[in-house]
Formats: sequence, C-alpha cells, structure tokens
Amino acid sequence: MFTDQPNQRLLPINTYPKWKYVLIVFVIAISLLYAAPNIYGEDPAVQLSALRDATISEQQIEQIESAWQEEGLTPKSIESEGDKLVIARFQSNETQLQAQEIANKILNPTLDEQDYVVALNLAPATPDWLASLGGKPMKLGLDLRGGIHFLMQVDMEQAMARQQEQLRRDFIETLTAEKPSIRGRVETIDNGLLVSFRSDEDAERAYSALYKSFIDRIDINLATQGGRPVIRAIFNQTKLQEIQDNAIDQNRLILSTRVNSLGVAEPLIQRQGSDRIVVQLPGVQDSALAKRILGATATLEFRLVNHEADVVAAQQGRVPAGSKLFESDRGPIVVYDEVQVSGDHLTDAFASFHPQNNQPIVSVRLDGEGGARMLRTTTANRGNSLAMILKESVPVFEIKDGKRELVKSNVVETLVSAPRINGAFSTDFFIEGPDFTPANTKDLATQLRSGALIAPTFIVEERTIGASLGAENIEKGIMSVIIGFSAVVLFMLLYYKAFGLVANIALLLNVVTIVAVMSILGATLTLPGIAGIVLTVGMAVDANVIIFERIREELRHGSIPAQAIDKGYSQALSTIADANITTAIAAIILYAVGTGAVKGFAITLFIGILTSMFTAILVSRGIVNLTCGHGKKPSKVWI
Repeated sequence: MFTDQPNQRLLPINTYPKWKYVLIVFVIAISLLYAAPNIYGEDPAVQLSALRDATISEQQIEQIESAWQEEGLTPKSIESEGDKLVIARFQSNETQLQAQEIANKILNPTLDEQDYVVALNLAPATPDWLASLGGKPMKLGLDLRGGIHFLMQVDMEQAMARQQEQLRRDFIETLTAEKPSIRGRVETIDNGLLVSFRSDEDAERAYSALYKSFIDRIDINLATQGGRPVIRAIFNQTKLQEIQDNAIDQNRLILSTRVNSLGVAEPLIQRQGSDRIVVQLPGVQDSALAKRILGATATLEFRLVNHEADVVAAQQGRVPAGSKLFESDRGPIVVYDEVQVSGDHLTDAFASFHPQNNQPIVSVRLDGEGGARMLRTTTANRGNSLAMILKESVPVFEIKDGKRELVKSNVVETLVSAPRINGAFSTDFFIEGPDFTPANTKDLATQLRSGALIAPTFIVEERTIGASLGAENIEKGIMSVIIGFSAVVLFMLLYYKAFGLVANIALLLNVVTIVAVMSILGATLTLPGIAGIVLTVGMAVDANVIIFERIREELRHGSIPAQAIDKGYSQALSTIADANITTAIAAIILYAVGTGAVKGFAITLFIGILTSMFTAILVSRGIVNLTCGHGKKPSKVWI
C-alpha cells in the first residue's frame, strides 16, 4: 500500500517522513527542558534594595549575615547584583520573616534613615545550568503568589484644570507678544477658556493670532457676550481624548517608577477603563509602605509674593484678584496665583544641610527649561520674595450603591518658605523652612523626587492576598488539574485500550508543552489560567476521541486495520481543525476585550489549543505510525 501523490517519495501508509519524527523529538525535548524550572519551585527570599544614591557594601552584608547567624538563621545563599541589590534565600517562610526584621533594623536603624527597602520575595530555585540556557519558571499571578492589589482612579477634572491653566498662560503670552500687545480678560469655562475684550478691533486681532497658533487643538469662535466681543476657545474632541489618555499613560509611568523603588519582581501596572489604573504587587505584604509610596502626590510651585497687596485687607477677606493669602512664620503673606516654575521641571531633590548654619534643607534641581524660567524670574525680581508652595491633593469619597467612589479632590496648598531673592539662580538651589527637620526634609525630598503625578490619583479599592492563601490556591489548582487529568486518563484507557494509552501520552506531553510555552513567553499563570489548562485537557482528548471513533467506524465497515487508522486520522483532521479554530477565535476575543482574570484564562486556552493540535494529531499519530505503520500489516488493533 503506497501513497499516490505526485512528486513525492512513495511511502507505506501510516508512515511519517523522517523530518516529522525529528520535529516531534525536537519539540518534546525543548518542552521538557523549559518546563523543568517549574519543578524546582521558588525559595523564600529577603530582597535588599538601595534607594537613590545609597549602596549596599560588603561590610553591611557581612554585618547582616553575622546577625542572622547569631539568631540561628542560616541563608541558603546570598546573591549580589551590583551594589544596589542583594537577594538572600532561606529554607522557610518563618526564617524569612525573622531575617527581614533583622536586616531592616540594621539597614534602616531609625525612621529618619530609610535609605533601603527590605522586602519579602520569592526567588526562583532554578539550577544555574538550566538558568544559563534561559530556563525560568512560569510567572505566578497575584491570586497564586499573594500580594497587594490596588485599583487607582485618576481625577480627570484636575487633569483638565491643569490643561486649562497651561492654555491660559499660552494665550496670555501670545496676546502679549502682539505689537501692540492685546489686553483682555481670560476666564475658565467648561472644557476651555473665554477671553473678553474692550473693542472689536482687539477681538479681531486676538482671534487672528490665536487661530493661527492654536487651531490644531481647540475650536476658536468670535462672538458677543453682554455686549462685549469675546473669543470662546473649547478643546476639540481629539484634544480631550488626548488629555485623558496622557493623564492615564503618564501617571502609569510615574507609578511604575515608584513601584521599582519597592523592589517588586514582576509588578502589574495597567490601564483599566477610561480613568483607572490597576496596580498589582506580587509578593508585597506591607500595604502601608506600598500606599505611602504610590500615593505620594506632592508637587512644588514657585510663585512671586505680592508685596503691593494690603495684608490687613486680605486677612479680612479682601484678597486681590489673582492672589492668595498664606500664613508664614513671618505672618500672613499674599502670593500671586501665577506659577513661575512648576514641579514638572523638577529633576532631583534631596535632603541636606545648609553650608553656613547647618539647618536641614532640601536641595532642588530643575531641567533646562525650568532653569531658564527660574533665571528670568530671579533676574527680573531681585529684592522681591519667591514663595515655594507645596500642593497636595486630598480625595473626597462617597459610598454609592455600596461602592466607594471618588467624588472630587481638594487641593491643599502649603507655604513652605518665601525667601528674598538676593541674586539670580537657575537650575540648582535649595529651599528651607522654619519647621524643617532631618526627617521631614527627607520625606519632602522623596515625594518631590518620585515625581508629581500628572493628575491626582487615589486608591479606590485595595485587596491583600496572603502568601498562605496563594499557596493554598496553587495546591487546589494543581489538585484540580490532577483530578481532571486522572479522570480523562482512566476513561481513555478503559474505553480505547491501547489507543487510549497513546492518547494519554499525547495528553501528558500537551500539559508539559503548555507549561514550557508559558515559561518561555513569560506569560503569567493565574487561577483562571489553571481553569484554562483543565479545559484544554478536556479539549485535547476530544481530538483523539474523534479520531478513534472514526477508526472504529472504518473497522465496522470492513476496512483492514491499517486503512482504518489512515482514514481515521486523515478524515477527522478537518473536523478537529474547525473546532479548534473557532475556540481559538473565542480565546483571542476574550483576551482583547477582557481584563485581569479573563485574560489569564484566554492566554492558557489559546496556548493549549495550539499545543493540543500538535500533540493530539502529530504526536499521537507518530506513536501509532511507529507501532502499526511502516509497512506493518496488523491483523487487529486494540481500540
């Protein structure tokens, strides 16, 4: 019995060309190799991370190791990655906790000295030879590993207010630059600005100048209101969407930078919906520390002091337009609202001491644009005072339909200091305050350095998943796979006998291949992902059931065993392909529109479909060909 296909070497039926066997062996070998790291699991570890300019010296490591040994805590190993990161592995979670406490006391002896993060972590126990080949275990999701989940909401009203303020400044600069300059009154309205003028001539000149400069991002109309000519400038839909997207994306990047300071391995920070960000920190159990770092929203603004204002009148409520009253150690001070330099231009801030009086200060560094603005301001205002305002956003929540929702955020402004400008300066300078201490200057520098969020972002939902619960989830997940797998194996053996054994071998290789592919791709395994694997086990065996039933049908119609096997595999192929393609499309759609747990399920389902097509069809038939093909004429098949 030979194939009759032209231009091909004639082979007996149920015979693979050699390259197919080589391909099967190669894929199985690679799968076994890259699935192997998951056998070794992970070691409880303590991760020491140096913040900012701090480093971890050999002496510090020796001191910590000595302290551990005095308490009977012997690490399995201590690994250094440069002078910023050290990972110490331990035998159990109990010793890990004790070791963390000891290391934290040594590295961060007081609340004023917090230059290191000492975090609990899990380090892969993959052997070095396997790791050198790129072998690594699957990433585990928050539900399997334990950790903290935050749902953060971005205050879009503040994001819009920020853009309106920037547009207002741009308008004033444009109108002032006209020859002669154009004077008008700028007010804030919904999604834009309203500029009123004294004469039609000024309005027409202003319309021409503003239209030329801003028509790409705002809709500008010349109109009349209250008998006066006005220009109504509204952000167009494209710009509104851009403002929203930028606020989310830039806040997400800033949060990523802050999470890095926690030393978290494999954090998840992603957008959810139009105004929310999901932050998942696997392995982190210190919720207070995480919230303190993620929630820092302070930013600094530099404004000029209004020396012409009547302070007494301002205290009685008659504050000049465009100004605000603050309290200071020198008494009440009236400060202009106009921002000379904002926190956007701040590139670095650190606590230090004044070189002359040794008082705590915060040294600040600005970028090039901020430095140029500061130079212009200080050059033009010598003898005046420059106020430094710290702005923080305080969220206001309400319970609606049983859910905690952000209603608004109140901006709290605090005057830090208002020193007199004695000389021009630009990018590097320092700020000082009457209440500054070494502790609060360090906190203030940390908040400023971590970057002001583009818009205030608040935690609206918080969930902590303990490591023990994660381990319990893993145990239950593995048990569900074992039970599902065992039930399928037993059924196939009893119902299809020898061919059932072939299907079971293919099924086992399918699970190994799924694990290997997820490990290679770095896909995250979640509890729904385990459900996807269990479903895949059932679907993978479906393909073999279709093939075997087709073989049985051919035998019932009188075909000899070799022909029945050949027809069973070849004729069932289209049916199997159709079923798997439609399921793969469903998995792609789930991944595209789903979030979190749904994505985890979709990933394992999609990978499982691809691997099951390989193992249930190619590998399964390869085994059958080796035992019943290659010119053999079996008189009976056990099916």
